[in-house]
Amino acid sequence: MLATKDLFEILPKTIRSKLEQIDNIHELEELRIKVNKPIFIHIGSKEKIWDYIATTEDIKYIMQRISNYSIYAFEDEIRQGYITIKGGHRVGLCGICVIENNSIKTIKDISSINIRACKEIIGCADKVIPYITYNNSVHNTIIISPPKCGKTTLLRDITRQLSKGDENKNFHGKNVSIIDERSEIAGSFKGIPQMEVGIRTDVLDNCPKSEGIMMAIRSMSPEVIVCDEIGTQKDMESILMALNSGISLITTIHGFGIEDLYKRLVFKDLVENYVFSRAIVLSNKSGIGTIECIYDFTVGKDLWRS
Repeated sequence: MLATKDLFEILPKTIRSKLEQIDNIHELEELRIKVNKPIFIHIGSKEKIWDYIATTEDIKYIMQRISNYSIYAFEDEIRQGYITIKGGHRVGLCGICVIENNSIKTIKDISSINIRACKEIIGCADKVIPYITYNNSVHNTIIISPPKCGKTTLLRDITRQLSKGDENKNFHGKNVSIIDERSEIAGSFKGIPQMEVGIRTDVLDNCPKSEGIMMAIRSMSPEVIVCDEIGTQKDMESILMALNSGISLITTIHGFGIEDLYKRLVFKDLVENYVFSRAIVLSNKSGIGTIECIYDFTVGKDLWRS
């Protein structure tokens, strides 16, 4: 209940009271609310449909609560399509997009909301840490995962452990910079990480990866840079710049296996230059966060497979 306390506070009483009746509410993943439609709730990997039909007033109440009754003060966040609330939970928004100078100025007449519960699992990276660290250093690592298989949760705990260090294993904590383009890794609220990302970790929140990587290199002297879901040519250029600066990289892509990295043209330079030495492949075969394998690019074979 504690993890979802801040989420409950933005909901109308009618919706909140139904949530309070759920025994395994700690497994809440998403709550989808659309005007004049039933509410969809995702608990773990299961979807349930409520008989309650959401109203315009429900949406209006939620928007007032998440914006502290000042929608205009959150215009910058709204144009990104979501607002991050206290606790790191993310509220996705859909409605009428207002276009100005060929870009989205804001979203008005919100009619659809997707609330994604932010959860952290301390220790979920215990199994992979020995494979991505060596001689007090960090392997450049990419997490490959389909959507909703726990890659951001794993990335967050890897960050926490690298930042904290482990003196028992003679691994000293690293200065880590998170480039958190969509406020998912650290779940920052008013610039303060709501998730446990480590004592030596700095966060550039709501910052494009390509720009944030360069900013961190220039200003924060990181030993490790962490970012989520790389995919553009600008991302690739910034990553290569970071590696040329001697900085380790931990990142993710959407995919189903190692072959997805080789298939995509945008990753050609990364593959040919052996930028990554480790890959962690996730699935939900045995539940969210199932580690399928840990792969070593330098020798072209699995180090571990389930």
